[in-house]
Amino acid sequence: MAQIYSFEGKVPAVHPTAFVHPDAVLIGSVEVGSGCYVGPLASLRGDFGHIELRAGSNIQDGCVLHCFPGADTVVEEDGHVGHGSVLHGCRVGRDSLIGMRSVLMDGVVVGRQAFVGAAAFVKSGFHVPERHLVAGTPAKVVRELTAEEIAWKGNGTRQYQKLAQRCIAGLHPAPAVTERAAPEDTADDAEPEHVTLHAYRAR
Repeated sequence: MAQIYSFEGKVPAVHPTAFVHPDAVLIGSVEVGSGCYVGPLASLRGDFGHIELRAGSNIQDGCVLHCFPGADTVVEEDGHVGHGSVLHGCRVGRDSLIGMRSVLMDGVVVGRQAFVGAAAFVKSGFHVPERHLVAGTPAKVVRELTAEEIAWKGNGTRQYQKLAQRCIAGLHPAPAVTERAAPEDTADDAEPEHVTLHAYRAR
């Protein structure tokens, strides 16, 4: 189970069909909808405002979601947030893609089926038009997306939705055994040295 903390009477809510990795942290006013995936080391801090992941969205490894008091951070249905991104007081539109290591500041609104390029910095109050790509630091509108690009994104999101169900069914803590190569002067039949690590096993 994830690291889930109540805060001032507010308790995170996770839909039974969502997967939240055991090493993710959810605090306070957080809502994770059906079929969502939340990756390891993600931090969803609903200690000031409210964090909401709607159905089918995913938050990948190392992402941070937070907001100012009284504000919300929302990822709408089928939203796709890449590794290491920071979302602060913003709204990610339905079926949109946030590239890895992006930063979205307060008041940002990402339109439906829009893309934010990897490592982009999206300034406070910026509106990303529907079905457009923005990129850069600060982010600027680059061009309209093609139907093929939007279909490519949809397939990637479906893979994460399937991964959520696979993890619910088959991700368990397990010892990992690593074999070290024997020194050249060790007899061929010598037992290798083993090191036991903490890991997770996925079927």
